[in-house]
Amino acid sequence: MAEPVKKARTEGKGGLHTDIQKLNMGPSHPATHGTVKFTVELDGETIQAMDVAVGYLHRGFEKECESGTYYQAIPYTDRLNYNSAILANLGYCMAVEKLLEIEIPDRGEWARVLAGELSRVGDHLTRLGAACLELAAMTPFLYGIEARELIWDLQEMLCGARVTSNYVRIGGLQRNIPDGFEDRCEESLKRVDELLVDFDKIVTANRIFVDRFRGTGVLSREDCVAYSVTGPLLRAAGIPYDLRKAEPYSKYDEIDFDIPVGTTGDNYDRFLVVQEELMQSIRIIRQCLPVLRKTKGQPVDIQDPHIRWPGKNRVYGRMEELIQQFKGVTEGIKVPAGEAYVAVESANGELGFYIVSDGSGKPYKVRCRPPSFVNTQPLSRMLVGGLLADIIPTFDMVNMIGGECDR
Repeated sequence: MAEPVKKARTEGKGGLHTDIQKLNMGPSHPATHGTVKFTVELDGETIQAMDVAVGYLHRGFEKECESGTYYQAIPYTDRLNYNSAILANLGYCMAVEKLLEIEIPDRGEWARVLAGELSRVGDHLTRLGAACLELAAMTPFLYGIEARELIWDLQEMLCGARVTSNYVRIGGLQRNIPDGFEDRCEESLKRVDELLVDFDKIVTANRIFVDRFRGTGVLSREDCVAYSVTGPLLRAAGIPYDLRKAEPYSKYDEIDFDIPVGTTGDNYDRFLVVQEELMQSIRIIRQCLPVLRKTKGQPVDIQDPHIRWPGKNRVYGRMEELIQQFKGVTEGIKVPAGEAYVAVESANGELGFYIVSDGSGKPYKVRCRPPSFVNTQPLSRMLVGGLLADIIPTFDMVNMIGGECDR
């Protein structure tokens, strides 16, 4: 409800004046993702001040991870960002693997890269499609969702799930790449390419869309650095920082791809950067497919039953594997005492996991560095001086996901 503030903001010469109004927006869905509240002070439709409250989820992700075994925490990471769950799985498992000082087989690394980039494509398609929907552009949204469905079909083929995938494992993956996946992936990517061409034509040439995005939600290079912003928001401001290039992990140092950057750091630059990152992710996926064909039949998991649980075919047929499976499920894998931090480049930026082990089967401390939480900090700085109508489109391009913001 709007509340007029008693003190007048301005006095016009003709006796006209406007009062500052305080407007409470959210938490509601889909406008503020059901987990965020904006308190906005308006002079007419111009934003004079803005306060952002993100604390309307209360899941306690980090404490949940500390209450169970290392394996039991993996499904919790799925819920950090439901649009790109595999990337969250990967960051967490890599942090545990750093403490264990293990390396997974080459085929497993290539499969992780492919799965992670599929997840990134799905996330970017959701962001771009929803950005159009915020401006009542239904047609490009449907193009984006059709493409995303094809990507989710591929994820389902990999691990049996479309959204909360639970795919990556400590020491490997849930399962090996299924037969026929490479051919299905190539066919799906051809259709995705066609949809993205149509999507681009209908959006970037649309005067209304461009005018609503260009020059709004601006965040300078200096402010991005000051607020520790990462991901497409940072790159849209002209800083080509991407962990896949800056601190290569997995197989990214063997893959050829580019980092798109913008110049002004406004919503239109962000839209174009994300659109190009989508194409680069597809380029990465296509480089993974020949390697996966070549390594067919090779394992994706380390061969250590103390870390990577044995397959059911071995558990049901050998006493040693049955005992190890029982101990692994009931006690958890024993991780050497110590601490480790690993960060991956998620769809929103740097997603990091800091884990402390006391040598038991449960993590002593789990801390997540979520890009959504960090990137939402400067939202008011991006919007003050703009219009009320700029709030939701800008919020959409920040791509805040409540699960990541949960503290």
